[in-house]
Amino acid sequence: MPRFDNITEITPNLDGSGLSIGIVMSRFNQDVCEGLLSAAVDELLNLGVADEDILITTVPGALEIPLVLQTMADSEQFDALIALGAVIRGETYHFEIVSNEMAAGINRVGLDTGMPIANGVLTTEDDDQALARMHEKGSDCAKTAVEMVHLLRAVVA
Repeated sequence: MPRFDNITEITPNLDGSGLSIGIVMSRFNQDVCEGLLSAAVDELLNLGVADEDILITTVPGALEIPLVLQTMADSEQFDALIALGAVIRGETYHFEIVSNEMAAGINRVGLDTGMPIANGVLTTEDDDQALARMHEKGSDCAKTAVEMVHLLRAVVA
């Protein structure tokens, strides 16, 4: 039911039928990343995305994710992309560099290409935090990717 009379409101659409989704997963902190991936794929399938419409790619670490996202977005073969990874704080400043540059790169690809990208790269203080969040975050990214495809299409329709 609409919130306001005579005002159009675009409501969330989580129907993944017919959508092509690309996933880029970091292999660094592999256990967490595999948990993110499993949850994301399970949710995509639950939303109606077909097996053959999901492509999974892997990269060595989080800093490599934006370049592959850019290449996939430029290919025009996908409706949305999902970035998955885990950057876990260590004893050096490297955590901040990787976290900030990776996130900025992912955002830049989305803005430059107009491609919906769900950022599922966890940035946590320790392994326990990452393990506790991986399933929910992976699932959320699948929902976000599907919803954003429909939202962007509705906005320009």
